[in-house]
Amino acid sequence: MNTKKCFLACAVAVGFLAFSSCSDFLDQKSASELDTENTYNSEYYTSTFINKIYGGLTQDRTYSQDMAFIYLMNSDVELVDGLGANATLISERGFCNYNTTPAYAKLADLWTAMYGVIENCNLAIDGIRNSAIADRQSMKFALGEAITIRAMLYFDLVRLFGDIPMKMEPTKVDLSNVYMPKTDRDVILSTLLTDLEEATELLPWAGQNSYTTERATKGYAHALAAQIALTKAGYVIREKAKEGYETAEYTDNIYPTQRPSETERKELYQTALKHLSALINSGVHKLNSSFENEWYLINQLKLDQTYRENIFEIPMLQNVSGELAYTVGVRLNGITSKYGYGNSSGKMKLTSDLFYSYDKNDLRRDITCSTIQIKEDVDAKGAAATITESLGNAPFGLYVGKWDPRMENETWLAQNKAANAKHMTGVNVVKVRFAQILLWYAEVMNELAGPDASYPGDAGMTARQALELVHTRAFDDQSQAKSYIDAIPATKEDFFNALVDENKWELAGEGARKWDLIRWNLLTQKILEMKENYINDITAAQENDENERYQKTVYYNYTDDTKTTIDEKSFTWFGFPDGKTEADYAGSKSSFGSTKLTDANVETNLPSISSGLTGTALSPSETPDVPVKNRYLMPIPATTISASNGTLYNSYGW
Repeated sequence: MNTKKCFLACAVAVGFLAFSSCSDFLDQKSASELDTENTYNSEYYTSTFINKIYGGLTQDRTYSQDMAFIYLMNSDVELVDGLGANATLISERGFCNYNTTPAYAKLADLWTAMYGVIENCNLAIDGIRNSAIADRQSMKFALGEAITIRAMLYFDLVRLFGDIPMKMEPTKVDLSNVYMPKTDRDVILSTLLTDLEEATELLPWAGQNSYTTERATKGYAHALAAQIALTKAGYVIREKAKEGYETAEYTDNIYPTQRPSETERKELYQTALKHLSALINSGVHKLNSSFENEWYLINQLKLDQTYRENIFEIPMLQNVSGELAYTVGVRLNGITSKYGYGNSSGKMKLTSDLFYSYDKNDLRRDITCSTIQIKEDVDAKGAAATITESLGNAPFGLYVGKWDPRMENETWLAQNKAANAKHMTGVNVVKVRFAQILLWYAEVMNELAGPDASYPGDAGMTARQALELVHTRAFDDQSQAKSYIDAIPATKEDFFNALVDENKWELAGEGARKWDLIRWNLLTQKILEMKENYINDITAAQENDENERYQKTVYYNYTDDTKTTIDEKSFTWFGFPDGKTEADYAGSKSSFGSTKLTDANVETNLPSISSGLTGTALSPSETPDVPVKNRYLMPIPATTISASNGTLYNSYGW
């Protein structure tokens, strides 16, 4: 049977062994020659099959590339590169800007790969449940892992495609359960919540029984359940209106954007609170006290055994899998003597609007937004050297600094110096960080009790206190950070708006924001706000040379007299510090404020950003001229539909 033509195929074979970047637990010795009974009556062979499931998560069309960053764009802060005419091409640039087609081949490949891993999860779940040794601890752990990973896969597919087939058993020999119709996403999410209730009882916490955060643990099962409950409570575009649901103010007339009733939402918030409180109160996962160290460890491929802020990291392997820090991250522009082979980073870009939205003392800004690139050039004396170069006026072209070759380990450096073509970094894909847990907790508590009250089943802190933990970590001056938190008005609406901002500052570049904006029904609005802000900022910069937000020219110094490395802390993003003039700086570059209203960034690039959602609109006050409002969902691939025996179809005007 051709898995590319049969829409729900049997397991997709994993073409390589995938080992953890920090351990070698992903032994995937094949048990294919064994029958099901022998496989699942052996703890060893069961474990190797579970490892095969993890291996399936390292494919390009699952989490090594597509679900690591490509399908997580665009939002108001994260953009795919290649704007203008590229924004409508039948390519990654097209679909990230919400201009796609069912004929786009990589969509079909992703569908096949994701369902292939689901098939392996179904095989494991069925085999373990029917095993004679199912009551052994290791078998319970394996069952919990398979259930949790299957829930993660279905959740991501639902967020991407909407209503999809839900197949919860292995493929039958007669293929009677292959050609399945769509299942309503609410039914799918409710089923996943039930499954995860079981998984939280089966799994160990990270740090127990040799389980690390590179495996699905009790903590991740709780986190995923909370995330699913919040998503189910949120807005979503639907194929048709559902009775008793609330319709959003901004909605399509044919395909309404709706969320559940207030009563059902409260129940879902309580479900989320239960799981979030269990995770917080466990004490297993905490915020790393240093935001910078959090990202240093990720780039170093080191698991944080002290804080375990990353609740689940999909394990990748250097030179085999993982495109973070290659396709996304600080750019190595060409081959350099210091770092070796150049990366192609730039597929995901960040905006100047995000950059200037940070408080000037927020430590997250310069870690998140990279305003430089690294290339081979000449130093101040004319000798060949690896230098850092200011990007200058690149309002939609900042690199994601959270992944940075300068922070990668010696093994990567040796491999990169020997490379003459693309090779994988092995940087893990982080599915949930504890910072997100605190932000979700603050959101849920705000909905149930407001910013400052307690609620039955909470984790012993208010919404404001949870938000404070995330915000204050980002500042050396804790009193300044706390003053900001204390000044947020004690209304649900004002506090929610503060949460939306914190979500941006904390998570930009990680691909989480798009999904949160969707469930808040703010995706289109926030993208339009970004466009309006840009127009307003460059207009103000033209009218006022002392404009603090957008400088026409930025000045900077170097770390030594060779002028090869920019002192990134010296950039004059907010004008000259007291007592300083341009004479105090060795370098300068035309910056964001130098843009004119007739430049390509305004006339061509800005309108093209997410044009499938916004049309030609450049402000929230304008109504997008698009075929279907809020059409952020991807179409089911054409080849998948043609192979479905008439059971599948597309909606939303695709």
